[in-house]
Amino acid sequence: MEILSQYHESIAIFIARTFLGCLFFFQGFDAVFKIKIRNVIETFRHDFANKGIPRFVTVIGSWYTSLTELICGAMLILGLFQYPALILLGLNLLMVAVAFGLNTAMWDTKYVLPRLILLLFLLIAPPAWDQWSLDVLIFNKF
Repeated sequence: MEILSQYHESIAIFIARTFLGCLFFFQGFDAVFKIKIRNVIETFRHDFANKGIPRFVTVIGSWYTSLTELICGAMLILGLFQYPALILLGLNLLMVAVAFGLNTAMWDTKYVLPRLILLLFLLIAPPAWDQWSLDVLIFNKF
């Protein structure tokens, strides 16, 4: 039992990082391989065009969010280049918030808010807590 209390911060970071990574990875995997990015673009194209948003913005945003979720989600699961991944995913969440806000003034945040909370927790947690990651193993960080 003492070993668990000794490493409770590391366990918390590991679980939060891996869980958040899974959420983003599988969403990105669906967008890239199952739904396909062209269909993601088509889902938003008409509504955004009606709001005056150029097609290239929808295309770039769809590619960015889909690939960022896939790649950075995998990086979080592995614990590799975590801070760049968290920052890119934070920008991803900002883009999603703006896109959904433009599309629907009152949109349901039940999928976005938990990710944002976990992401902020991981960004502000002391680096010394994170001991079980490839960053620590490879780069001897923290």
